[in-house]
Amino acid sequence: MLMAHPTVLNNLIKEYAALALLGADHGDQQARRRLEDVTYTLCVATGTRDIDSALAAARYRLPGARPHDDSLLAPERADPAVA
Repeated sequence: MLMAHPTVLNNLIKEYAALALLGADHGDQQARRRLEDVTYTLCVATGTRDIDSALAAARYRLPGARPHDDSLLAPERADPAVA
């Protein structure tokens, strides 16, 4: 799957948030169409089928969204006597 650039994802997230905040889903035809376009683009860019999954996936791909070491276990120490 092709991966969208983080900048593109960030811009789409911001545009979706602005459109949703302004109530584009209840606005004129042009506003509704733009919201539909942004929603579709986010879904395609993230390989998802609904906007909630698309937003979560897009945010996960942004820089700083996850730690460098996302393991659940602490690294083993070389010397077990050191605590």
